[in-house]
Amino acid sequence: MLAPQTSLGKMEFFYVKIHYPASTILLPLSILLLFCIAEASNGTIPAVIAFGDSILDTGNNNNLKTLTKCNVPPYGRNFPGGIATGRCSDGKIFSDLVASGVGVKDLLPAYLDPNLQDNDLPTGVSFASAGSGLDPLTAGIQSILSITDQFHLFEEYTSKLKRVVGEEKAEAIIFNSLFVISSGNNDLAITYFILHLRSLQYDVSSYTSLLVSRATKFAKDLYGLGPRRIAFLGTIPIGCVPFFRTVEGGLYRACGEDSNQAANMFNYKLSSELSVLNSSLANATIFYLDVYNPLLALIQNPQGSGFEETTSGCCGTGEIEVTALFCNQLNPFTCPDTSKYLFWDSAHPTERAYRILVSQILQEYGKNFS
Repeated sequence: MLAPQTSLGKMEFFYVKIHYPASTILLPLSILLLFCIAEASNGTIPAVIAFGDSILDTGNNNNLKTLTKCNVPPYGRNFPGGIATGRCSDGKIFSDLVASGVGVKDLLPAYLDPNLQDNDLPTGVSFASAGSGLDPLTAGIQSILSITDQFHLFEEYTSKLKRVVGEEKAEAIIFNSLFVISSGNNDLAITYFILHLRSLQYDVSSYTSLLVSRATKFAKDLYGLGPRRIAFLGTIPIGCVPFFRTVEGGLYRACGEDSNQAANMFNYKLSSELSVLNSSLANATIFYLDVYNPLLALIQNPQGSGFEETTSGCCGTGEIEVTALFCNQLNPFTCPDTSKYLFWDSAHPTERAYRILVSQILQEYGKNFS
């Protein structure tokens, strides 16, 4: 394992652009190991540490005084044991699959889980909070963890980790770990387009630039505490999630063009700024991961991956799409076969969709950078 003081060659920034085959080939998620290591030769990632929103939140909101929660049935219907853990899906989510794929552990625990054990800390945790974003207002209106709150929890985590494994080993773990951040989705979807809390103050271009500046600041702040491998997920095509189809898509529930254009603008600016940041920080590998295009491809060509429904959520059919982004345990419309649905609720993919999404990204990386 590389110690924090080890000198590495400068690593290149990778912008992963996805092109899709007609059928999906599921490859082992462990290919991500190569993606993250690049020129490094240690061959191991000791931990996965996640920040951001519901794509990566494994249950941090459960004990917060907020309505933004996913810890009631039918959430978790396909999770081991059928438990609603706080993951906003029917089963495992992106952060779990990444942790499993790099050989760290099958499930990435939430840092605020009251059952978290000391022996969970060396292999990583999630600080992500469903509904959160880069704009502090996004978290504030929902009483959830802002990205700044998550950063402070990480500082607390590092102190605990040093107590558990010792300072030298803790620094080595942080230095070699994979840090994954999902951001921007809720800032654009909720704060800007649904509630219009920023649209009178900023136009789309100004607001996306503000968000990107917060993302790069977060990356630099993380870097200052020791992390060197940082992967930022871009936004998904928010205009194509079931909720936005209902409120923006008209009679035929088409994808919302304005929100998708804003997401594309944010992603382009984020990838560009991270490239600049990566080149300016010594020994840094900062990734931009394009999740917009691979998810859009699944939406536009569902048959290629065996999906039958991409416009409505499994537990979000009917009027629930207009009234709520999340499933309700009283909703009588939950589908019997999750495997046919790309979306679990009105905003979040199913576990099967996450598996295909991540596998496609890793497959494309393997062809271009291995």
